[in-house]
Amino acid sequence: MGPLWLTAERQTAGRGRRGRAWETGQGRNLATTLLLVTSRPPAEAAQISFVAALAVADMAAAFVPASLISLKWPNDPMISGRKASGILIESGPAPAGGLWLAVGIGVNLAEAPVAAERPATTLAAHMAGPPPMPMAALQALSEAFVLWMDVWERVGFEAIAGAWTQRAHGFGQACQARLGSETLSGIAEGLDTDGALRLRLSDGSLRRITAGDVFFGES
Repeated sequence: MGPLWLTAERQTAGRGRRGRAWETGQGRNLATTLLLVTSRPPAEAAQISFVAALAVADMAAAFVPASLISLKWPNDPMISGRKASGILIESGPAPAGGLWLAVGIGVNLAEAPVAAERPATTLAAHMAGPPPMPMAALQALSEAFVLWMDVWERVGFEAIAGAWTQRAHGFGQACQARLGSETLSGIAEGLDTDGALRLRLSDGSLRRITAGDVFFGES
């Protein structure tokens, strides 16, 4: 299966992390999913979320100043410190072996959600002219995805983590990690070798955060 990109003119029943409702709104936003199969084990296959975030960042940089773009752990592309895109990875056993992966990506091209949990923005808000049409954005995204997938496959996750860290939002700053059953506060030190967030707590101990929501100040 795949790789295959699917897209919709509007998505009204999308799902974000932890089952949150999500939709593209009335504007010309991008809602797309990449389907593919991998032979990587599940923990390693999950690293594709960092590949996706880098591809979204490159796509956005084709239309807005690259200096405005950052990436917030685990996979939130930001523009001027506000969320501009969402990424959700789903997976399962493939009939012929390995795992199927569905890489869902939404990008606020022209309209931001009104009742977002975190401050959101659009590409249009940072452009002098009109935002790209969804298919133009998808073309740029798919081309960037191919390049970063090639890096991941040839060089490994270390190269992906390094490129992601160069665009990281909030590393070295105080943050709050909400993990469902507990909330932790500390300093976000950076990525671990597998992509987990290294969080230094006030007592000096280090926690590896593998899943959860991280908040930096007003973000």
